[in-house]
Amino acid sequence: MILEKKNRYGLIGKLRAVAGQGKELASILLEASQVLSAAAGCHLYVVSQDAGDETLIWIQEVWDSRQEHDESLNLPGVRELIARAMPLLEGRPEPGTPLNVWGGKGLD
Repeated sequence: MILEKKNRYGLIGKLRAVAGQGKELASILLEASQVLSAAAGCHLYVVSQDAGDETLIWIQEVWDSRQEHDESLNLPGVRELIARAMPLLEGRPEPGTPLNVWGGKGLD
């Protein structure tokens, strides 16, 4: 059965930028995707802007485990990117929605 394979840790998050700062916030998150391209266990880190609200930025992540996701926050450069992004946020970030990822196109 296909669902007997090891599932992965996924996370969908949304960040609301200060008005007029959505593209700048997305740009910083895309820089983060470059840092994470070499992170152990990272299979997917996608940054999107909401089609109906330019201040709303979505992040979709897939990792081998939650532990590898959490450890990625300590990679060189990640904390600096977070510090650059924080002033662009409207309020505090909402917690992401954790997912059990079974697979699909693009994930082996």
